Amino acid sequence: MIEIKVPTVGESISEVTLVKWLKKEGEWVERDELLCELESEKATFELNAEQAGILHIVAAEGATLAIGELACKIDETATRPASVAAPAAKAEAKPAAKAEEKKAEAPKAATVAANVNATPVAQAIMADKQVKATDVKGSGPQGRILKSDVLEALANPGKKGGADAFSRNERREKMSNLRKTVSRRLVEAKNTTAMLTTFNEVDMTRIMEIRAAYKDKFKETHGVNLGFMSFFAKACTYALAEWPAVNAYIDGEEIVFHDYADISIAVSAPKGLVVPVIRNAESLSMAEIEAKVMELAGKARDNKLSMEEMTGGTFTITNGGVFGSLMSTPIINIPQSAILGMHKIQERPMVVNGKIEARPMMYVALSYDHRIIDGRESVSFLVRVKELLENPELLLIGQSPVKALLGV
Repeated sequence: MIEIKVPTVGESISEVTLVKWLKKEGEWVERDELLCELESEKATFELNAEQAGILHIVAAEGATLAIGELACKIDETATRPASVAAPAAKAEAKPAAKAEEKKAEAPKAATVAANVNATPVAQAIMADKQVKATDVKGSGPQGRILKSDVLEALANPGKKGGADAFSRNERREKMSNLRKTVSRRLVEAKNTTAMLTTFNEVDMTRIMEIRAAYKDKFKETHGVNLGFMSFFAKACTYALAEWPAVNAYIDGEEIVFHDYADISIAVSAPKGLVVPVIRNAESLSMAEIEAKVMELAGKARDNKLSMEEMTGGTFTITNGGVFGSLMSTPIINIPQSAILGMHKIQERPMVVNGKIEARPMMYVALSYDHRIIDGRESVSFLVRVKELLENPELLLIGQSPVKALLGV
């Protein structure tokens, strides 16, 4: 009998929550097959079967387990059930039929995915069960349809999201380790820092012109889309080098300065806010930054971020504009000393050379720890970011600076 225990997932992590069993008690499992999902205070990860055999569950769903505690056992001496084909045989079974089945299902799934704000699992169930999006009430961020929403609709046909009219039902859910950690850190940031916020606004005309002119060539050359985050990250790395206090933090009675810029990017994941880090952003090209943002955002959505990818960071950028926020005061991501908030781009009347013009404007906010960053430094940092964003050519000097900046 093989014992499967909770592995070490980080120096500061002492316990995890068993979120969900992916296999049932007494079920045959193959080697390396996923058994269950575990959640630490920083990330979600899975346990794999170390050998093929019969699964015997020890820990229940929702249980809090210490590192090294027993989660389940596998009886590797058990005989494979006759109904369970060997891995090789299963992989080879009826390949033509499987290909035809996938080919038939693909159009349905593609149609759902193209038109519905739903998770991939929810999309697959809706396509398979022929469930319309209008019959499902999404409970995820921005009304996103989750797997549980589709199952609820299937269990309660004819009722919008399975809910009765004038319902006054309540439900309680245990806070996840990730949500508890986010809550604790936000309160700690408010209580332990002298936080202030300074605002400015950026005319996004030049950046939007550059994106319109070069986005196709950029995608063709580098294989990634040209977004706004690379411009902001690049501008911040230059401004951080000029105002090093914004890139520093307090450690006891010392101030720790950094000669590099590890930019944390706040991402809204299914189980809460996560802040993966782009290492040495000051040394990356625009395409490399965009590729890293896409990689980290994808891992965040799939709960696949490693501890290393979320550890550290010297400065944070958060984009509330994707949710429609026009202005906000972001909270510092401790132990860092500053965070830049991006917001929605909105056309507003601006005076340009004595004439009123409609310009795409974005409010930007810098929240900072006044214990280490003075008003002069915070305002100057934000003004410098504004200058670089409104004149992207300043980010590089040379022949055809825009093309050199984008690497096209």
